[in-house]
Amino acid sequence: MSAPSNVLVLGTRNAKKQRELEILLRGTGIEPVSLSHYPNAIEVDETGTTFAENARLKAAQQAVALGQWVLGEDSGLCVDALGGAPGVISARFSGPDATDAKNNALLMEKLAGISTEGRSAHYVCHACLADPSGAIRIDVEAICRGRIVDEALGSGGFGYDPYFEIPEYHRTFAELGDAVKSMISHRARAMRSFLAELKKLVVDGHWPDTVSG
Repeated sequence: MSAPSNVLVLGTRNAKKQRELEILLRGTGIEPVSLSHYPNAIEVDETGTTFAENARLKAAQQAVALGQWVLGEDSGLCVDALGGAPGVISARFSGPDATDAKNNALLMEKLAGISTEGRSAHYVCHACLADPSGAIRIDVEAICRGRIVDEALGSGGFGYDPYFEIPEYHRTFAELGDAVKSMISHRARAMRSFLAELKKLVVDGHWPDTVSG
């Protein structure tokens, strides 16, 4: 096991997702470190059929490879009218060469003719913590409910954010900005649960140093 520290490896290569996680970890005493700092970081094959399975794979396999505590996270969009799609394939919805633009275009195509009221959806985030042996020590999930609008609104966020509206705010995630999104998003909610569980590890003496916040 690695020497005690507050380092938490963020097991994602998605720069925008990494930025969101870094924002959510500010003031906690945790030092988030990206995979780019580790030449021996591996590519984890997301073979899971659920967000939970993929998050566990990312956390456990990367932790063993690096000998570090790793946060594995998997998230995506589930649209009720599409039977929960795109779900775990949210990032590659439009195929192996998927981009945010292509994914959103396909989503609009599949929802053509369905009213906004019939486009209920939710984002899911599953987050795991694996210790350097690969054992899963924290396992949490959260959702954020909304609906899909038929026009991209706002310039913030990423993925499906310009089309994902929070009805109570009458704004999409892309319009709300970091301050609001870091309070109500699926990832924010999952990380609040994650940090509560991490504090328990501190109390029990299993996490190397003190976590504040």
